[in-house]
Amino acid sequence: MIPFHPDFPMQNSVFHENLIIHPTDAVEMDPDMYHEILDKISLPDGFHINIYATHVPGARSLSYSKNRTLYIGTRGDKVYAVRDSDGDGFAENRTIIASDLTMPNGVAILEDDLYVAEISRIIKFPRIEKTLPDIPDYEILYDGFPKDTAHGWKFIRFGPDGKLYIPVGAPCNICLPPGDFYAAIHRMNPDGTSLEKFASGVRNTVGFDWDPKTGDLWFTDNGRDMLGDNAPPDELNHAPTPKMFFGYPYLHGGNIIDPEFGDLSPDGCKNCTPPARELGPHVASLGMRFYTGEMFPDSYTNAIIIAEHGSWNRKDPIGYRLTIVLRENGIPVSYEPFIEGWLYNGTVYGRPVDVEVIQDGSLLISDDMNGIVYRVWYNL
Repeated sequence: MIPFHPDFPMQNSVFHENLIIHPTDAVEMDPDMYHEILDKISLPDGFHINIYATHVPGARSLSYSKNRTLYIGTRGDKVYAVRDSDGDGFAENRTIIASDLTMPNGVAILEDDLYVAEISRIIKFPRIEKTLPDIPDYEILYDGFPKDTAHGWKFIRFGPDGKLYIPVGAPCNICLPPGDFYAAIHRMNPDGTSLEKFASGVRNTVGFDWDPKTGDLWFTDNGRDMLGDNAPPDELNHAPTPKMFFGYPYLHGGNIIDPEFGDLSPDGCKNCTPPARELGPHVASLGMRFYTGEMFPDSYTNAIIIAEHGSWNRKDPIGYRLTIVLRENGIPVSYEPFIEGWLYNGTVYGRPVDVEVIQDGSLLISDDMNGIVYRVWYNL
């Protein structure tokens, strides 16, 4: 397998880059290709894992439609759709939606339309749910986002207000944002109009979801580098209202004042919102979902499940796992490992990116290192 390397986050290596890929094809799985990964993964009692989709190089953000099609974004140039047509737990059908895009990390479905976030624009494939496997021409909804590739890849989702939420990361490790677009979460109407800033002081979020009870936004945020192995923490943040400020670049976690920019806060960070929960240092917390299915035990209902992509410059690597945050009365009370094993004895076997709860209550997990999607289900 691939050993840990300090340059890992800038790599997008996968096992299938040299495949001859047709616009639409059936994919056969060789279980022996993946047993070394699956054998390392540890799950709580009653939980099981299998490979759901293969041959998806750089698999990143996930969006699962009411028609049971899984759309998968990447940080390369392609967007994929896969489907488990026979219900056996493996998506044997794969379609390349597009192959000429610029880091189309984010994907989101609204009714029959697929929305894709590139570095600087949002595009839409109208009525794709009705036309697959035929691919409609895409429409450009908005093309005014910055073109910086540093933290420029975007995770997108539709909120309960019907608006599309789009983050723009800071174009640096640590700096004063060079414009209003940066280090913020924005939202717009589905037709690309009425773009507005929803939250600011957000260094780089690549995952968010809304509390199924209250409709409040929760999101992960990656902490800055170069303050040591154990600081600052990544963050799980809670934004119940618009216009909240979450501290970047002045404050990290709940109380770490930035040595370069902390003194520049206009109000001494009196209006900086601390994280709802500090996460591990440099774990690269990315995709997160509230568990809203009915398959897992009751204790998992509305729990927050987080994909930790894994550290890249820590002496002892950390992350490479799924964690779970439990809450009481909306307040996080615990943060614990849920599924581990992609980091095993110092060797990296995979990098979880995003999670998605599907209709049967099972959980899908993307892995951009291996170009695959896993399925986790529960059955004692």
